[in-house]
Amino acid sequence: EQAEQIAAAGYTAFALDMYGSGKLAQHPDTAKQFMQEATGQPEQVKARFVAAMELLKNHESVDSTRIAAQGYCFGGAVVLNMARMGLDLDGVVSFHGSLASPIKAEPGQIKARIQVYTGGADPFVPTEQVAGLVTEMQQAEADLTLVSFPGVQHSFTNPGADAVADQFDMPLAYNESAATRSWQGTMAFYQEIFNLPSD
Repeated sequence: EQAEQIAAAGYTAFALDMYGSGKLAQHPDTAKQFMQEATGQPEQVKARFVAAMELLKNHESVDSTRIAAQGYCFGGAVVLNMARMGLDLDGVVSFHGSLASPIKAEPGQIKARIQVYTGGADPFVPTEQVAGLVTEMQQAEADLTLVSFPGVQHSFTNPGADAVADQFDMPLAYNESAATRSWQGTMAFYQEIFNLPSD
């Protein structure tokens, strides 16, 4: 749905399966297992991302000099790590993604401008992770914009989050205001980094 919204906004959108082989998790424990398998192999994650980026760049509708990546939860962590690794991206946007990583950005390495949207009451992304990212990005001389929504929990962009929270007793909750504001911020960010005229 998010890719469709990006396409509706006039961009070419590519939804990447980071787990491979069309894996779908029906239970949070399975999703966690998939995520741990992927994060345990950072070079494989990077290889998948780079392969997808090449497909995207070579599409007839794409200006290969203007590419951004966004991700949600695990995907948010992935796009941040791709920025940390110095991939040639204009921007990355993380929505309720993990902000801690064994991969640390080095000064001058990050090419992408970075936007992070996080929930102030997200137990999966505690305040020390937020502070750690700010420190890391300052030391790496990266262009970071971080928005923390007070009282907002994990998965705030997902309208189905409340049902999952009830089913699996997890601290998740959709927040319409945070979802809308983060989306509007992302669209403004893309206009800016891609040098597009505003409406």
